[in-house]
Amino acid sequence: MPNFCAAPNCTRKSTQSDLAFFRFPRDPERCRLWVENCRRADLEEKTPDQLNKHYRLCAKHFEPAMICKTSPYRTVLRDTAIPTIFDLTSHLSNPHSRHRKRIKVLTDEEVRKIKERRLESSIEQLLSKKDCDAQDDSEKADDIPQLTPEQKDLREFLRSSFEVMVLIGRQNFPFSCNAREDEMCSKEEERLLTTGSFQALIENRINAGDEFLRRRFEAAAVNEEYCSAIQQRQLLEVCERCVREEILQQVREYRFFSIITGELVEFPEGEHLPIFLRFVDQANTLREEFIEFLSFEGEEVTVAKRLETRLTKGWGLSMEHCRGQAHAGSGIIGTKMKVIAAQLKEKYPMAVITPTSTCALNVHLANGMPLTGVQDVMSILKKTNAFFKASPLLQSELDNAVSILCQGNIEKENILKEDSRSTWTDLHNVFEMAVDLMEPLLLCMDSIHDNEDLKWNGQITSDAYAIAEALADFEFIVTLVILKNALSFTRAFGKNLQGETIDVFFAANSLTAVLHSLHEVSDNLEVYHEFWFEEAVSLATAMEIPVKVPRLFLRKQQAVETMEIQAESFFKEYLTLPVMEYITQEVKDIFSENHLKALKCLSLVPAVMGQMRFNTSEETHADIYRSDLPHPDTLPAELHCWRIKWKHRGKEVSLPCTIHKTLQHSDVKFFPNVNAFLKILATLPVLKLDGNHGETAQRRLQAYLTDTAVHQRCKNLAVLNINYHIKTDLEEMIECYLKTYSEESESD
Repeated sequence: MPNFCAAPNCTRKSTQSDLAFFRFPRDPERCRLWVENCRRADLEEKTPDQLNKHYRLCAKHFEPAMICKTSPYRTVLRDTAIPTIFDLTSHLSNPHSRHRKRIKVLTDEEVRKIKERRLESSIEQLLSKKDCDAQDDSEKADDIPQLTPEQKDLREFLRSSFEVMVLIGRQNFPFSCNAREDEMCSKEEERLLTTGSFQALIENRINAGDEFLRRRFEAAAVNEEYCSAIQQRQLLEVCERCVREEILQQVREYRFFSIITGELVEFPEGEHLPIFLRFVDQANTLREEFIEFLSFEGEEVTVAKRLETRLTKGWGLSMEHCRGQAHAGSGIIGTKMKVIAAQLKEKYPMAVITPTSTCALNVHLANGMPLTGVQDVMSILKKTNAFFKASPLLQSELDNAVSILCQGNIEKENILKEDSRSTWTDLHNVFEMAVDLMEPLLLCMDSIHDNEDLKWNGQITSDAYAIAEALADFEFIVTLVILKNALSFTRAFGKNLQGETIDVFFAANSLTAVLHSLHEVSDNLEVYHEFWFEEAVSLATAMEIPVKVPRLFLRKQQAVETMEIQAESFFKEYLTLPVMEYITQEVKDIFSENHLKALKCLSLVPAVMGQMRFNTSEETHADIYRSDLPHPDTLPAELHCWRIKWKHRGKEVSLPCTIHKTLQHSDVKFFPNVNAFLKILATLPVLKLDGNHGETAQRRLQAYLTDTAVHQRCKNLAVLNINYHIKTDLEEMIECYLKTYSEESESD
């Protein structure tokens, strides 16, 4: 038979919850207090034995401190427990309802006596709680093993050491401060340099009043290091491991992620590949975090295996949960990365290959072309852009050249000046801009190299001369013009990919038209090449550059003279044809069937639904991630409800226009399949990041590389510097160090 709670306005019974129910006490005084607090007049006439036998109160009416759980299956009250938590007012909202447990109306005298007793009871409960807390603390103290003085000293030293290491990493202090061979310094300066940042900062802490460190090292020899080089490396490795683990824990919680790699980075020990992971965290925020530098030594198969092993065995992730991959790289490195990506995709088909959201599609395509002429163009464009960014005076010189050659066309002049101040490789129309800038660029470089006013130093004039020589080569001009025209068919498509969610959705549905245009050019290559080559010749003529076949080709063919018509045929066969073939095939490879299906599922975003007048068909593309959903069998019905919810929303409710805003909506949790689907879509590297969460990590990487010379770079410190926003737990670092290097630390 179930137990019912005797408290007024309480309807709980033992069959409906796991709450404990307690009998009224047989002690007359305690029983009287229970009845008095219940405020039920009908219980005052009953004896303590009757109340104990027939009436119960549930645990909700007692303070937590009054309840003791003696075992997982038994809950009892303290001997002095009195019920004090009651609902005595909710029945007033419905005065016509019938109440079996009527509440007694108290007189002023009864109210005063109850207040006095409650005050005494509160004091008793407070004392009881203190006794309980003291008992719990003593039990916890008994569980913690007592540390010896040596162990306490070691932990304190490690805490100070980790604080110094984290400071070195976040502030990007050089870990090894050895002077370079070509630098002259005094003996004192040399001594300070060779001590290293770690030892110098430890000395600074001692001088600032750190008594513990002073006592630890006051007996050490003058030239003795506070911490050996091996131990410093161990501390660094633990710092890096703990920071990385903080990120990886969040990746594992969500499971699904994408891999993004950047351009190769040079370290003293060789070239390394920067690796980022893209995932959705607990707050439903899309993030892209830097994880580690991976050695790039070896063949493609070796690097691919190394990357897979690091992800699985090293970081505890499952490649079965990888949903996308994007890789940077140009020339030979780009070709190698394509092979690595293809091997991963062959083994894990769901890890679709995409371009990254931080790189324009046309730049991505040009970087990957295995053609020497194309790679020369990309390299020269980057050098030229960096040349003008080095000084505002150089940019002003280019602006003057643009003004001279754009007289009468103010609109074009303003556009060129604005575009030239940006990072060129970020522009979707970089090749169009470069063609329009060719004449001003050459005029500017010649002016700087002449240096008639003697305002440029030798390095600047030398760089200007090298760039001018590259610009004044017909092969450079014809390659640039052909890239401009060939990639014009993918420019709008690529721009939409980096646009808003609705733009990406329409881009996915326009790929067929893009491929049709590319095939049409390939089928009529003779006609298109003739127009493009004529444009290149006109530009070269305006710049007084002779039209000719590349010298290296002539040497290989052992030809003495080559007519202009032969130049046109040469560039059609060795440039235009392979460029068009590469672009067409690469677009097909990047935007595979699975990739397009995923992008078309962006119609789950309410704003896209609204744009399509809620006439969308996600079911036809949803099979791609069906096995990743929590309840795949209910997906069709859930998608129908999802559309109805937004179609019949209130007028004041706006449609979320991005995945991030949709995931932040309070109702999305009631659609578990849609919620999971959107989180998976968000990890695709092709989609831009809301609020630049991931781009911040890539900007921090670039800042580290810019500020740190190659011979001073350290992979461990780079992880700390780039991830300075990740919280660090010193106690966790200490435990990790002691667990990993327990024998060494005990011997020290």
